[in-house]
Amino acid sequence: MALKPRFVDIHVVQPVPYANLNRDDTNSVKTMLYGDALRTRISSQSWKRAIREHFQEALGDSALRTRRIGERVAEVLRGRGWDEALAGRAGAHVAAGSSIKWEVAKGKDKQPITNKVLTNALIYLPEDAVEELADIAEAHKDALTTDFTGKGKTKPESALKGKIDKILLKRNGVINLFGRMLAEVDRAGVDGAVQVAHAFTTHTTEVELDYFAAVDDVTETKGDETGSGHMGTAEFSTGTLYRFATVDLQELTKNLSEDNDIAVDAARELATQFLLSFIESLPQAKKNSTAPHSLPHLVHVAVRSDRPLSFAAAFEEPVRSAQHGGFVARSVEGIDAYAKAANTLLGPSRVLHAAHASLHFDKLEHLGVRHASFEALVTATVDVALAEAPQ
Repeated sequence: MALKPRFVDIHVVQPVPYANLNRDDTNSVKTMLYGDALRTRISSQSWKRAIREHFQEALGDSALRTRRIGERVAEVLRGRGWDEALAGRAGAHVAAGSSIKWEVAKGKDKQPITNKVLTNALIYLPEDAVEELADIAEAHKDALTTDFTGKGKTKPESALKGKIDKILLKRNGVINLFGRMLAEVDRAGVDGAVQVAHAFTTHTTEVELDYFAAVDDVTETKGDETGSGHMGTAEFSTGTLYRFATVDLQELTKNLSEDNDIAVDAARELATQFLLSFIESLPQAKKNSTAPHSLPHLVHVAVRSDRPLSFAAAFEEPVRSAQHGGFVARSVEGIDAYAKAANTLLGPSRVLHAAHASLHFDKLEHLGVRHASFEALVTATVDVALAEAPQ
């Protein structure tokens, strides 16, 4: 029996110059210990957000994730001519009208802010659903008489109770692809069709401390004081990253539609743009002071019938620099060698398609056909993956 495509794996080798793309709670570079060697790490959450923003801009298919859905609805209603107070009250009714638990927001003085309601869970829904929530508020305008003050032990019940949840079930391409966790609303959860790994350097890295000073222009002009107006330090690192993600075609088509033909057409667009966004996106932390806008030097994709396969283990033993420095070439060689060994071990028949695009590596024997551009690589891969709809 012929094996059918199920997963599209994507592997990237990308050098990043002096940067701190993803900071921890102390503004330090995120790291990990792997193979008893310290590596720079970029969290999957950070890169996934960058992918999602690139994806939404490319397709114009936006989703909103927020606890402040009431404020967004109030903003829409003010744009429709509602006065400030009534719009705020309507937004509070919307936020309190779903099955999601909520609380009244508090100001800096820890006192409740009237009609500023926050949901306890982040709501994730298509951007255009905000207009529909505003429509519901307008349809029940006369019933929106209760203020939400946060006072008393009993929470007031929203006039829109039971009328909001059906909107929270809405989804678009972004949600069908990345998934949604919303346990408090029945049938609102969506299993994500993509998995994104934490990126890490293929070699040992060190965190560098940068001392900086800022000049006070007025002091400098007057000349009556010396020294800087501000001094500080920041952490940065450099390195060649290995990045991995996979798209579950079966989960994606299931999320999209029960009509298989419609689902495959939509999946083609979403999978193509996800792969391109994964390749081209970059987290934006410290971008103004580092401008780390590098390009992947290798992208390898594989269509598999059985299971996703990360090549992270290729770098469990950290890569050593080349004779004259540099980690990219040896990292690419590591991907090529690991692909050969892993696919031989699992059985080559499970790989239904393999291909790559690279900056200047033209002798890679185990990564499939070489394409001249990322776009050509992704298009050819998705065409193969969806030539026959996964069942």
